[in-house]
Amino acid sequence: MAVVSRLSLTDFRSYASASLEPGPGFVLLFGENGAGKTNLLEAVSMLAPGRGLRGAPLSDMQRQGGSGGWAVAARLGESDIGTGTLAAAPERRQVRINSAPASVNSLSERLSVLWLTPAMDRLFTGSAGERRRFLDRLVLALEPAHAHHSTRYDAAMRARNKLLTDERWDETWLGSLEAAMAEHGAALAEARARTVAALEQRLANAPDDEFARASIGLEGWEASDLAALLGASRQRDAAAGRATEGPHRQDLAVAHRAKQMPAASSSTGEQKALLLGLVLAHAELVTDRRGEPPILLLDEVAAHLDPKRRAALFARLEARGQVWMTATEESLFDGIGEASRFHIAPGAVNPV
Repeated sequence: MAVVSRLSLTDFRSYASASLEPGPGFVLLFGENGAGKTNLLEAVSMLAPGRGLRGAPLSDMQRQGGSGGWAVAARLGESDIGTGTLAAAPERRQVRINSAPASVNSLSERLSVLWLTPAMDRLFTGSAGERRRFLDRLVLALEPAHAHHSTRYDAAMRARNKLLTDERWDETWLGSLEAAMAEHGAALAEARARTVAALEQRLANAPDDEFARASIGLEGWEASDLAALLGASRQRDAAAGRATEGPHRQDLAVAHRAKQMPAASSSTGEQKALLLGLVLAHAELVTDRRGEPPILLLDEVAAHLDPKRRAALFARLEARGQVWMTATEESLFDGIGEASRFHIAPGAVNPV
């Protein structure tokens, strides 16, 4: 089972230096607002590919006043994982596994990390891009190769967009880039479709409990002969300054299953319950597929639930792997039995 048994931070966010040794189940972090609880969750999220739960530029993660980059190190099973940046390259992420250099995407083969944050409350009413990034994290937890295809697709698309700004296009180079977009775009779309289908089936068969069940699907662009579409849309894309065809135009459609109502039209409380139920169902799907549960990072989730739903959440998470949770008050964790508990003060982590 993927468990972070030691976590160390250097010049990361509000921490000049910090370390903690959590256990395999619940990891409970409590302290006043602004103490640095979410920063610890963000550090754990950096053990997976991407820019973490805040989606921030890498340079923003360096502690104010620090000058040598930042570092996050963890013990994961029998492996030591380290990631961070150097002062000379603040936007270039470095990864080392057991002291050897490794690619960022290789992290997805070691563990999967899922999270919920207060900022995600706007997921259903926000942009399609936000929902697409959320979906890609769900896919990545099931199919680690998704990160490779996403990186290659985005790189080819950026190069094509830039090439279309030239007065005279290099037709051969354009064709090569469009072929790359078609290859990796097809892999992206197929992986998303597989994940959505599997998760929709699990949601349909899930028992009715305290968390409303969602119904999900893909909207927007549908898989087709992307290379031909891109070739035919060069003039339009040059005028628009972007690619108007491709899987980067897809959207995750979410509805309240019982009410057959778009999630965006549901109440705030229903949206929170739908999102939480969706993430919990996906965590169970990951556990079945990968043979081990993902690490869950739940930021201030307990504070937004009534006592009945809070108890249901704790019961559903029991023995589901390592679950990191934050709250302003320790009392919000009442009902959780054995757990690793830490009081978070500004710049300090104190085991309880």
